[in-house]
Amino acid sequence: MGIEAVGGKYRCNVCGNEVVVTKVGGGTLVCCGQNMEKIG
Repeated sequence: MGIEAVGGKYRCNVCGNEVVVTKVGGGTLVCCGQNMEKIG
């Protein structure tokens, strides 16, 4: 899953860490060795 837009929210299903995108740069968000899930 690539990063789609500024303001997107993502969560780690392993540890519960959440991030909000402030700059789109491509690639994927990874935490605890797994891709993060888009929320909201």
